[in-house]
Amino acid sequence: MRFHFNIVLFLLVSFQVFSQNKVAVSGRIIDKTTKLPVESATVFFQKISDSTVVDYSISSKNGDFRFEFKPIDYSVALKISFFGYNTYHKTVEAIASDYNFGVIELEEKTTVLEGLQLNVEAPPIVVKTDTLEFNASSFKVRPNANVEALLKQLPGVEIDDEGKITVNGKEVNNILVNGKPFFGKDGKIATQNLPAEMINKVQVTDTKTKEEEISGDSASSNESTINLTIDEDKNKGLFGKATAGYGSNNRYESSLLFNYFKDTQKISVLGSSNNINSVGFSMDEIFDNMGGGRNSSIWVNDNGSFGINGMQFGGNTGITKSNMIGINFADEWFAKKVDPNGSYYFSNAVTDNKNTTKRTNLLPTGSTYTASEAVTKNDVNAHNVSLDFEVKIDSTTTMYISPNLSKSNVKNLYKSNSFTLDENNALLNENTYDNYTESENVRFKNNLYINKKLTKKGRWASLSFRNENNKNTSNLNTQNTTNFYQSGSANDVRNQITNDDDDATNYTLEINYNEPVLDSLSLGFSASYQWKKSEEIKNTFDFNTVNNNYTDFNDILSNTIFSSTKTFNSTIKIQLKKKKIRGRISLGTDILKFDNKANYLGAITQVKKDYMFPAINGYLSWTLAKSKSIYTYYSYNVNLPTARQLLPFQDLANPLNTIIGNQSLKPEERYRLYMNFNNYDYATRSGFYAYFGGDVTANQIVSSTVYDNDFKASTTYENVNKASQVYTGFTVNKSHKKEKRTIKYGGGIYIDYNFDQGLTNNTLYEAKGYSINPRVNFSWAIEDVITIAPSYRYTFNSTDFSNYIIENSNNFRHIFKIETTSYWPKNVVLGNDFGYTYNSNISGGFQKDFYLWNISLGYNFFKDQLLAKVKVYDVLDQNVSARRTISPTAITDAENTVLQQYVMFSLTYKLEKFGAKKKNDNGIIFMD
Repeated sequence: MRFHFNIVLFLLVSFQVFSQNKVAVSGRIIDKTTKLPVESATVFFQKISDSTVVDYSISSKNGDFRFEFKPIDYSVALKISFFGYNTYHKTVEAIASDYNFGVIELEEKTTVLEGLQLNVEAPPIVVKTDTLEFNASSFKVRPNANVEALLKQLPGVEIDDEGKITVNGKEVNNILVNGKPFFGKDGKIATQNLPAEMINKVQVTDTKTKEEEISGDSASSNESTINLTIDEDKNKGLFGKATAGYGSNNRYESSLLFNYFKDTQKISVLGSSNNINSVGFSMDEIFDNMGGGRNSSIWVNDNGSFGINGMQFGGNTGITKSNMIGINFADEWFAKKVDPNGSYYFSNAVTDNKNTTKRTNLLPTGSTYTASEAVTKNDVNAHNVSLDFEVKIDSTTTMYISPNLSKSNVKNLYKSNSFTLDENNALLNENTYDNYTESENVRFKNNLYINKKLTKKGRWASLSFRNENNKNTSNLNTQNTTNFYQSGSANDVRNQITNDDDDATNYTLEINYNEPVLDSLSLGFSASYQWKKSEEIKNTFDFNTVNNNYTDFNDILSNTIFSSTKTFNSTIKIQLKKKKIRGRISLGTDILKFDNKANYLGAITQVKKDYMFPAINGYLSWTLAKSKSIYTYYSYNVNLPTARQLLPFQDLANPLNTIIGNQSLKPEERYRLYMNFNNYDYATRSGFYAYFGGDVTANQIVSSTVYDNDFKASTTYENVNKASQVYTGFTVNKSHKKEKRTIKYGGGIYIDYNFDQGLTNNTLYEAKGYSINPRVNFSWAIEDVITIAPSYRYTFNSTDFSNYIIENSNNFRHIFKIETTSYWPKNVVLGNDFGYTYNSNISGGFQKDFYLWNISLGYNFFKDQLLAKVKVYDVLDQNVSARRTISPTAITDAENTVLQQYVMFSLTYKLEKFGAKKKNDNGIIFMD
C-alpha cells in the first residue's frame, strides 16, 4: 500500500504548476471617434519569435480587459481586433510585474468597398458569446497534415493516446463539418481524413441537444462540440484517399474515401475491406488501419452503425474479416428552409475466435474450479439508414425529424467443452455445446420535434414524439450434453431447435412550455406520457428419430412473456442563464403502471404493480474565467425489474442454471452526484482537470444463486440493502514551445471505490473494492522532424470480502508505451510503436506479460499524391490476450485469439481538386 501512496504523492508534487506567482495586465478599449467603450473585442498576446498565442481575452461591456499570467521574459505583441476596426498592435519587450496599458483607442476602417476582399490580419482566436473560434491559418502544420494534426496545435486542445479530444478540459463528443455530421457525430473520420489546409475556422461550443439548439436553451451537458468550417476556396471541389495493401499470412487491407463539396452540398462515399480487425477508416498517417497501432479502430454495431475508441469486432476478441460501404449526404434546400442530412451503410463482418477460460468459483463456504474451451464464428450483415431534416416552417416555427432504420442478419456458431471440479479435484459436471443460431433484427427509430417561439423573447412551446420499434427473430439449433456426477441427477441431453420471436415498442409524447421570468431566469413546464411494451415468444421442438425432424413440441422449454409499462410525468423546470452561471433543476413526479404476464405450461402468471416516484435532476455550470469552470450534476431515478426477474416461472434454457423470478422485487432507486473543475492557463500552457462522483443504489436487485452437489445452479432475484460507488481523479498537462521545439508532459490518477452486497447459497456477503490508476506521459518534438512520446500506466485492484471464503483478492498491471515518428529525410515517414504489458496473478498456463512492437515506413512521391508504405505488426511475435477479471463470485482468467505478426505493403493515392479564387479586371474576387 505504501508503494501506491508514493505514486500518488509523486504525481501531486510533480505537477504543482498552478501555484506560481502571476502578474496582472489590464487596460480599457474605446472608439477613437465616439469615445464609447468597445465590447467583445478580441485581445491577445502573441510571441514575437514564432507568433505563438500566449494568452487571450475579450473586452467587457465597459471595454475593460484583464490578464493574469506568469511573468514574461521575452518580447510579445499586444493585439486587439474587432470587426470594422483596424487591428491595434503594440510590442512589449517583457512583462515582469503588474502593468496597465491605460485607455486604448481603436480606429474605424475608413475604406470598405462592396465585394472587395481586403488583406487584413485575422486574429488567431476570437471569443464570442458562446463560441471559441480559432483561425486555422494562424497555426502552422506540416504539408499534407490532417485535421487531427491541426487540432493538436490549438491552445487548450489535447488529444490523448486513446484519441479522446478535450478543449479547456471539456471532452469533445461531437464533431461537425460546416455545421453538419460527417459520417456520424463522433467525427473520427473527419479529423483523420480531412486535409488541414481545407479548414478555415475551428469553432468550439458547448454541446447541445437538438431540442436545446432549436429552443435556444443553454447546454445542459459538460461536453464540447467542434465545428470545422471549410475555407471558401476549398468548399467547391473534391478530394479523397484510396489505399490497397497486401501482406504475409494472406493479410490484406483496402479503403476508399471520396468527398464532393459544392457550396452547401456535400456527398461522401467510403468503402473498405480487410482482415486485420479494422473497418478501415482510422487513416492514421503512420499506421493506417493497423489493429493495435496508435490509432483507435472504428467498429460497426450489429445494426451497421459506427463506433470508436479501440473496440473491435467480436467483442474485442478474435480475428475479423470486414467489408463495408457507406454514403453521406448533406445540403440546404428551398432557400435554406430545409436542412437535410443522411447516411446509409452496409457492413459485413465475420469473426473467428478460440477461447480458453479458467475460473475459480467463490462460494461462502468453499470454492470450485471450472475450465472451458470454446470456438465461435460470428457472421453479421447489417444495413443502416439514418436521416434528419430541420425544416423552418416560418420565422417562429421549426420542425425537426430524424428517422433511423436498421436491419441486421447474424449467423453464430458456438462449440464448447467444459468441466467443473470441487476443492478435492472431484468431477462435478461436464458439458458440451454445439449451437448454431440465425437471427434477424429490425429496428425503426424516429424523433419528431416542433418548436414554436411566441411573442415574448424566451417564451416558447414545443411538442415532441419519439418512437422505437424492435423486432427480433432467431432460430437456435442446439446439441447439448450435460453429465452430473455427485447428486445422482439425471444427465441432460438435448437435440432441439428453439424459435424466438421478440417484439418491443416504445412511444413517448411530450409537451413543453417555457416562460421567461427575468432576463436570466425562466420557468418551464412539461408533461409526458410513455408507453413501453414487449412480447417474447419462445417455442422449442425436440428431434424426432422416427420422422427424422424437429417436430416434438417441448412445453417445458417454451413460454410467452408480456410486459407493459405506462408512465405519466409532470415536471416544473427552473432555469438560470447568466453570462457566467447557467443551471437547471427539474422537479416532477412519475406515475407508473407496470403489468407483466407469462404463459408457461398452460398456466398464466400475472404481476401488476402501480408506483409513484419523484423525478429529480439538475445541473449547475459556473464559469470562473475564460477557461476555468466548475460543473456539477445530480439525479435521482428508478429502475424497474425486468419481466423475467419478476415473473415466478422456471426458465430451463441453461442446463447448468435454472432461473425463476421473484414477484416481491422492489424497484431500484439510484442517487447520483457528479462534479468537476477544469482550468487551462494559456500563458503557462498548463491544464488541470479534477472530478468527483458517486452513486448510491437502494434496493439493488442482485442474483441469488444456490448450487447443488453437481455445481448446478438455481437462481432467483432479491433486493439487498444498498450498493455504492465513489470515484475521483485528476489530470494535469503542460507544454513548452521554443521555435520549432515542443515539450509536453502530464499525468493523472483515477481512484474508484465500490461497495456491493450479494447472495450465494442463501448467504449474504459484502465486497469492498478499490482501484488506483495513475499514469504519466511525455512528448518531445521538433516540428517536421521527429516526435518521441513515452507513456506509463499502472493499475492496482483490491477487494475485501466479508462473510466469504476469502478475505481479499488483488492484482496489478503495468503498461509502458513509447511512440516515435520521424519526418526526416523529406518525403519519408518512419513510425515506431513499442509497448510492454505485465498482468500479475495470471494463473498457470497463461502468459503474464508481452511486448507489442509495430513499425511503419512510408515514402511520399509523385507530388505527394502517392504514398508507399511497409508496416510490420507485432515485430517480436509476442501478442497475447490473457486477461484476469475479479468479481465477488469468481476469479476468471481468459485467453482469446489475437492478431499475430504480419508484414503489409500498401499504396495510397490522394486526390485533391478544388475550385480556385480568381480576380476580374476590377480586382473583385469570385469563385471559379
